[in-house]
Parts: sequence; structure tokens; C-alpha cells
Amino acid sequence: MTELDVAVAAAHAAARVIAETGPLAVQHKGTFDLVTQADVTAEQAIRRVLTEHTPDIAILGEEGGGGATASTRWVVDPIDGTTNFVHGVPHYGISIALEVDGEPVVGVIHNPSRQELYRAAKGQGAWLGDERLAVSGVRELSDALCATGFSVDRTQVETPLALHAAVLKACHGMRRFGAASLDLAFVARGVFDAYFERTLSRWDVAAGIVLVREAGGRVEALPGHGLGDRPAPLATNGWLHDALHSLIEATLREQGEQP
Repeated sequence: MTELDVAVAAAHAAARVIAETGPLAVQHKGTFDLVTQADVTAEQAIRRVLTEHTPDIAILGEEGGGGATASTRWVVDPIDGTTNFVHGVPHYGISIALEVDGEPVVGVIHNPSRQELYRAAKGQGAWLGDERLAVSGVRELSDALCATGFSVDRTQVETPLALHAAVLKACHGMRRFGAASLDLAFVARGVFDAYFERTLSRWDVAAGIVLVREAGGRVEALPGHGLGDRPAPLATNGWLHDALHSLIEATLREQGEQP
């Protein structure tokens, strides 16, 4: 099995666990940050598959940690969008990526509620089933449908709200669906033309980065941020990238930040 095949098998294993477990035993990791028994058991299922087929590759998981300093590692989010999952919103994803020297090279994102499995490997394109994905061809921000997200940290909301307002005024529409992995998958699919968000975790974005790049898009860090352990991605179809980057940079400066 290739690493991509292994990731697909692990995603299917997690989906079976989620279907069997459901949103039970909800706990709070933070005031607004939830975890369920399904998150934990789904990650365990993923780890079993990855360990069986790639025993020499470390695993960094949202719930189980590990692999923090490994140069080659799997990066796993068993349920991205747990709040949606708990509330019965059918928009959440299993996200599995393989990183080599800090670069994501394999990505799988599975939305089990819709039976949609996105997959990509470096140099092999991005796919949804038999459909090869391609980013949109929208070239003007005024025609663009953009997506974003809100941090679970609600103590400082002024700058994020200012960013959302600035982009909303410039683009055709804004969406916030609550699952970063699927937002990136939608950019790769050409549903969203752009997506940006701050204060995420590596497991939220690693798989989606591969998808967007293999679908012909661009993913870079927001001005003054990075794509490491606390990533702040700006993902676009490429045509919109420079204009959106400049708009966000100017807004951050107006808010007193110096990108």
C-alpha cells in the first residue's frame, strides 16, 4: 500500500468508529473547545491502521499527541468540526496528512456524513472519488465566495472581526462552516475561491494544504503569521491571492499589528 492508500484506509476506519459511537461523552478542553468519546476512539482507530502499515512513521494526533519533533510524521485530526458533530450539523471531517521535513505531501479529508473522501499526494493531483479537483477561475475579489473561521479563544475578537468585515466588504460573500479541513477541501474543489483563518493547529490544515496545492491553488501564511504549529493559512485559487493578501495586511496594520 502507498502512504495515500494507508491514509484512506485509516480515514474509513475512523468513519466506522464515529458512526458506531456518535456524539457521546462530551467534555470541554476549554470553554468553547469540545471533545467527545468519538474523537478519542476514532483517533485510536486511525493510529492502529497507520502503525500497522507504517510502523516507522511517528504520529501527531490532536487527542493523543506524539510526533512533535519527528521530521517525518502523520498528522491526524479525528474529527475536525467537533462542535458541528455534537450539535448534529453534518459538516465535519477526518483529516490525515503525511509530512516530510515539515512539508505535507499526502492529504486525506473524509466527511462521513456525506460520504465524501478527498485525497491528494504531491505530484499526483487532488481527487474526490473519480473527479480530479481544480480550483476556481474567479479573478476578482468582488466575484469571490470566501470562507473563514472563528477561534475558540474569545478573549480577543476585535482584530478577527475587523478582518472578516474588510473581506466581506470586498468579496461577493463570506461563509463560516466550522471545519477548517473542509474549508480547504472546498477551495480545492472550486466551491470556495479563498479561505483564511488564524490560531489554528497543524492537524487542522496539513491535509488541506496538499489538496489545495495539488488542485492548482496557493496556500501561504497570513501576513505576520506562519504555517507551523499555530498555522494561519491563506488559501486561494491563485488568481485572488495577492489582492486578498494585501487587503488582510492593510487591515492588520489598521488594527495596530505589524505584519
